[in-house]
Amino acid sequence: MPKARQQAASLGGTPDDIEAAFYEALQTADLDKLMACWADEDDIVCIHPGGPRIVGAGAIRAAFDALFAHGGAIQIRPEAIRRVDSLASAVHTLQERVEVLTDEGPVHAHVLVTNVYHKTPQGWRMVVHHASPGTQGEVQEIEQPPKVLH
Repeated sequence: MPKARQQAASLGGTPDDIEAAFYEALQTADLDKLMACWADEDDIVCIHPGGPRIVGAGAIRAAFDALFAHGGAIQIRPEAIRRVDSLASAVHTLQERVEVLTDEGPVHAHVLVTNVYHKTPQGWRMVVHHASPGTQGEVQEIEQPPKVLH
């Protein structure tokens, strides 16, 4: 059995499990483990901060392969996860704190992310990863206070 298929078979049973595996794969630059988190569908989509829409497993694999080739593992920490889950889909919005090495030393970048998961015959898998550049000021959430009905 190919390595990616073995890793996909060992992934947990919830969207949270897939999300944890995805971020672990980013932190260890494990391309096979990362791709095992994705659904086996033609229309899966990945958008990196400020980048184009990348469609399909082959293109997504190539994009992450290039990313890992330029810097190896990515020091990234998902934070402030908000979930909207249903029987067959889940949408997670979160903030990523990414450590970027510069000539002056490490700097933290902030990224705003939406991850979408579908329940597939192989279990929960990612179908969309959309990351947008953020700033320290955007890390704070804006919430509408709940309306009280009397």
